[in-house]
Order: sequence, then structure tokens, then C-alpha cells
Amino acid sequence: MTSTSQIGHYIAGQVTAPANETTQPVFNPATGKQTGKVSLATKQTVDLAVAAAKAAFPAWSNMPPIRRARLMNNFLGLVRANKDKIARAITLEHGKVFTDAQGEVERGIDIIEFSCGIPQLLKGDYTEQVSTGMDNWTTRQALGVVAGITPFNFPVMVPMWMFPVAIASGNTFILKPSPTDPSASLLYADLIKEAGFPDGVFNVVQGDKVAVDALLENDDVEAVSFVGSTPIANYIYETGAHHGKRVQALGGAKNHMLVMPDADMDKTADALIGAAYGSAGERCMAISVALMVGDAADKLMPVLQERAASLKVKNGLEPDAEMGPIVSASARDRIESYIQSGVDEGAELLVDGRGHFVEGHEDGFFLGGTLFDNVTSDMTIYKEEIFGPVLACLRISSFSEGLKLINDHEFGNGVSIFTRDGNVAREFGKQVQVGMVGVNVPIPVPMAWHGFGGWKKSLFGDMHAYGEEGVRFYTKQKSIMQRWPESISEGAEFDMPVAK
Repeated sequence: MTSTSQIGHYIAGQVTAPANETTQPVFNPATGKQTGKVSLATKQTVDLAVAAAKAAFPAWSNMPPIRRARLMNNFLGLVRANKDKIARAITLEHGKVFTDAQGEVERGIDIIEFSCGIPQLLKGDYTEQVSTGMDNWTTRQALGVVAGITPFNFPVMVPMWMFPVAIASGNTFILKPSPTDPSASLLYADLIKEAGFPDGVFNVVQGDKVAVDALLENDDVEAVSFVGSTPIANYIYETGAHHGKRVQALGGAKNHMLVMPDADMDKTADALIGAAYGSAGERCMAISVALMVGDAADKLMPVLQERAASLKVKNGLEPDAEMGPIVSASARDRIESYIQSGVDEGAELLVDGRGHFVEGHEDGFFLGGTLFDNVTSDMTIYKEEIFGPVLACLRISSFSEGLKLINDHEFGNGVSIFTRDGNVAREFGKQVQVGMVGVNVPIPVPMAWHGFGGWKKSLFGDMHAYGEEGVRFYTKQKSIMQRWPESISEGAEFDMPVAK
């Protein structure tokens, strides 16, 4: 891609980049160089995409689910065949290491596989003879045009949490990806076309808040899914609901790991290093707080300090890279300001990732791993989501103290406990007020058939993403009661109908 390349929209099976639209530069974060520019949709462009999706909906929703599943299976095969190409596009625009990008694509593939089972997932219930001569059954039917607004940190996996389930269920879909790393969206749009999906079933509009608001305000969009920060999630939820839409908005996180004194410290260290610094901490499931009970900190902190200081921070395409650059210069500057706030508020900075440079990539947006000890719960770096490679460690006295800290936090996305004690783990799982829980699992992202979502200010809406709840989100239930004239008694009935 050259600096003059323009990344456009995908509407009704065609790539378009209207000349009257403004653009935003796209960078390779490892080099700091501009690699292209992305169109920012106007309201008119969004309306064209909605119109294309609306036009495609009647025939698509009426297609037998098994035929939609067969097309989804075609798409599955093409994504598998192009996995490395898609992963490379992620690394070039997001910066995460190539193997991590491959893993992201693989998790997206899981959702596509799940969606191939849509004929089973759409089955309703049937009851014969609910009353004399009367039967009752339920069906699930598609909503219509639905939209997904997705973040920069997973430009493939998060959209695939949404659109495979949505379109397999009979909806038509409009994706609004992040303008920071937009190229992957057009790669899988091409694969959807190659798989045989009708034009208009899947569309992409690149853009910023203008495109988001146009989707939220368009009367023909029935539902919106969103993943991103909590303030924006709240805005999406309130605005979408105001306009009569079904909304699922996944917000921010401050994920804790509670380390008990009996934990295997070597494996705990491995887990914390990977969960805190993998993908440069730009994961909504990253562990950013370690709560260390009793003498766990004395055992663990020296190992964490050594490991954090020796992370291999490089261009993500390097085969031995453990952590790539931050996605943008502005994101790096924001993370550095959080590090300074930790210092100013009295936390002990053991490893400072600021000022990290990679030879040959001096203009890249790099930041090393950062480690704080003796953090307290009133500090900004504990309370707020940093979304970067910063691990804050708190020394606490007991399991109950740790549980209270976690439950009192405004976010409830993911959490983990490391222990050998089964009863402690069981009680933790029962009592913790968090949506996704790991026991000796540092990043407990549920598999495709279980669904993803947090609690408290980490989720606005009633249903989690993908899995069976995803099918329910993208469909509406219809109940049908039926009887025939031969079973209907003579005369009007004025009483409340009951089973007879």
C-alpha cells in the first residue's frame, strides 16, 4: 500500500470512495509512516449502504437457513485459506505481533463455524394441544438491517463476533470499523462476495462519529452492536434506544487477577506477563491489575520486574517479537500520561516503558512494558482503563479484601484467580461480580458457542455477544397459536381464554 492508496467503502458488492468525502491517514505503527488514507463516510454514504442492505433483506431473509449456512461454510473455507493474509493486514495497521494476529483471525473463524449451525439455532418450540384443538409454536425471525460499530484493537475478531451470526440469522449487515486499521474489513468483504453472498447482504462504511450517528439515527436500521470504551458505549446505547433500536454496547474494563499465596508462582508470572503485555495491553480482556495476597507479592514481584524489563518489543512482523508498537502516537501519549500520573500519585514504578526505541524503527509508536508496585485503590491507574502495557500491582492481606476491591470497581468485564485451593476458587466464582471469570486462566474469553460480555459498566444492554445470546439479539420471537373451524365451539367467548 502506498501513501496515496485510498481505503473506501463496500456497498452493494462494490468498493466506492466518493471524491467529496474527507479522509483520515492510516499508519503503520511500527514505522510511524503513513501507508494510506481512509474515506470518512458522509450521512449520504451511510444512507446508501442502508438502502442497499434494505433492498437485499427480503430475498435474503426468505432464503432457507440451510442455504445461508452453506454460503457461510464457503466463507469459512476462504477465511481459513487467507488467514495469514488477513493477519498480516492486522499487524501492518494495528501493530500486534503476527502470531497474535493469527490468533485473532482464528477466534473469528470460531464464530463463523458456530454460525454454520444456524438451522439448528433458529429452531423454535412446538406444543401440541395447548388447549383442546389448539397448537402453539414459536419461531425466530430476522430483524432486518443491523449494524456493527467496532474498535481498533480487534479489526477482524470483533466484527466476526457480529456479522456471521447476524447474516446467518437472515439479517443484512453494515459494518462501521475503526478508521485506524480499516483494511482488513475490505479483505473479508471480498471473501464474502467470493463465497457467493448476494450483494447488499454485507456492507462496510468507513468513518468516524458522523457515520456512527447516521447509523444510529437511520430509521431503517433495526439494531446496533458496539464494542469500545464505556463513555462511547453509553452514548451508543442511549442514542440508539432513543431512536427505537435494539442495542448491545460492550464498554470498558479494568480486569483484575487475584493471586493467592498457594498459587504456582512460575505459572502465575507467565500468565500475568502474557495477559498484561500481550497485544501491548490493547485488549478489553487484558489483565491490568494484580491483587497479591499475603506473601505472594514477595515471591512474584522480582520475577515480574525481570520479565517486564526484558520483553522483546519489536516490529510485530519480527518472528521473535513478544510485543509490538502502540496503535497510534496519540494512544502512546495517552498511556504515557497515565504512567506519569501513577508516579505523581505515589505508586512505585519498577519498570518504565516510556522512551522505548526500536533500532531501525525510530519513528514507530513504541512503548515498553510498564510495571507498578504498591498501587492503592484511590490512584488513577487503578480506577481508570489505561488500555496499554501497564500492570498495576496491589499488596493486600486477604481473599475477602481482594474480592471486595473487585466487586466495588465500576467495571465488571473479566477477572481471574490463581490458586490451588478448590474451595477458594469455587467461592470466588460464586461471589465475584464480573461477567467472565477465569480460574488459573488469565484471559477467560468464552468460546464461540458460549458468548462474550461483562457486567456493570462493561455492558449496556441485556444480551451478550455471539453464542446463543447473539442469535437471540439478532432475531425476534414470534408465537403462533392455531386451531381449525371443526374444533371451535359455537358462540362468542367473553371470558379470559384459558386452556380447556
